Amino acid sequence: MKIVMTAATAAMALGLAAPAFAQDVPVERAPFTGARAEAILGYDRVADGEDNSNGKDGLLYGGAVGYDAQVGGVVLGVEGEITGSTIKTRTNNLLTAGDNVRVKAGRDLYAGARLGFVISPDTMIYAKGGYTNARFNTDYRVGTARLEQGENLDGFRVGAGIERMLGANTYVKGEYRYSHYGELDGYDIDLDRHQVLAGVGVRF
Repeated sequence: MKIVMTAATAAMALGLAAPAFAQDVPVERAPFTGARAEAILGYDRVADGEDNSNGKDGLLYGGAVGYDAQVGGVVLGVEGEITGSTIKTRTNNLLTAGDNVRVKAGRDLYAGARLGFVISPDTMIYAKGGYTNARFNTDYRVGTARLEQGENLDGFRVGAGIERMLGANTYVKGEYRYSHYGELDGYDIDLDRHQVLAGVGVRF
């Protein structure tokens, strides 16, 4: 009788402990899913849409956050990004003799979505698209007079890239994207932006 009671007590203890043990074991999530944050660095070029040779190059830097989920065999994601750039240009004698105009790229905001395809257990390719708002700052000087002004340009962005997992929560990526800005205060400015970048990120 004592042996039976001991066995019953042990069985009850195991039965009570099993749910708690199951809760302590993390469930492995699908790759390329969940919230993420990343740092990015790369090449930036802004040019006239009709004459790409007349452009300026610089360094792109910034960060992004996003969320991805696997749906029907593909990865769907949303993301937001803020970047800066070292692009700047200077022109003399533009409107009158002795004047000086400097234009510098400011912050660039992006919000969009992406569609990914997992091609191996640790590698995904993707396409992306969305809205971009870029700021350009102008500093005009003539004699002792100075005028500073910033303009925000609305545009669209499309791109493609490849992402590779380094571990369960870290990844690297390479990406190309093209942005176009068409109008400023009703004027057709036809401005193109080409960027090639690398990124490193973490998933939560």
